[in-house]
Amino acid sequence: MKLTHIDDEGNARMVDITEKKETQREARAYGQVKMSAGTYSVIKTGKGPKGDIFTVAKIAGIMATKKTHEIIPLCHPLSLTHVDVDYSFDNRKHVVGITSTVRTKGQTGVEMEAINCAMIVALTIYDMCKAVDKGIELGPFYLLEKSGGKSGKFVRKSRNA
Repeated sequence: MKLTHIDDEGNARMVDITEKKETQREARAYGQVKMSAGTYSVIKTGKGPKGDIFTVAKIAGIMATKKTHEIIPLCHPLSLTHVDVDYSFDNRKHVVGITSTVRTKGQTGVEMEAINCAMIVALTIYDMCKAVDKGIELGPFYLLEKSGGKSGKFVRKSRNA
């Protein structure tokens, strides 16, 4: 297996996508935020010490998605056509689940953008709620699925990390 971001001499490189065909591409990623029962009861309402937790976190995730190429050195800047964030709540485990969806029509995929989105949403939830509980846990984060491009479709077999 050859790593695409390493040249024949072992140096880091940005992959040349000049000749790649544009295709519709989509990626979905998952992340989670786990906390104590007391904190969960506060967070689940969506209102925290700093305001509307889930709206602020979603906006932060969308903004971060658009800047992925600025923080991951070998990512290409992409023209994104869709970014969304959905939440799920596990009342038994006191977990907020985050699912990000990113789309583009382009020459390279949006997996990094989707994972970055989920991570920044989680980090923003932590920031919005750290006054209540500094022991909030973030992660795991992972790609759920991706489609488009030469490698085709990938679907994670299990949501367990």
